[in-house]
Amino acid sequence: MIKRHPEPLLWVLFSAGGMLSGMLMPALILMFGIAYPLGWVTPPRYEQMAGLMANPIVRLALFGLIALSLFHWAHRFRHTLYDGLQIKHLNEVVAVVSYGAAVVGSGLAAYLLWQVG
Repeated sequence: MIKRHPEPLLWVLFSAGGMLSGMLMPALILMFGIAYPLGWVTPPRYEQMAGLMANPIVRLALFGLIALSLFHWAHRFRHTLYDGLQIKHLNEVVAVVSYGAAVVGSGLAAYLLWQVG
């Protein structure tokens, strides 16, 4: 039996998360973190946001953005500790903790997005 290493899948999740985070997060941070609170743009009413969040495609897209961003963080964090700080003896522990946090965070995001709808 051939033992397959999960590293290619982790690199795919890393690159997809980096691409989505780089394209969508700045716009979301600008709108929800700066423009709406400072009054530069009129924020949507609660009914509009609730109607938007009731759409399963919107919830699925948000879940994808959150989950892939978490896996991007986990992979970058693991390799920063491994390569940058030379913590090679703790590679397995760091991998389990970082990817475990991404899985738990993705599960929590799925639960919360499920509750919204």
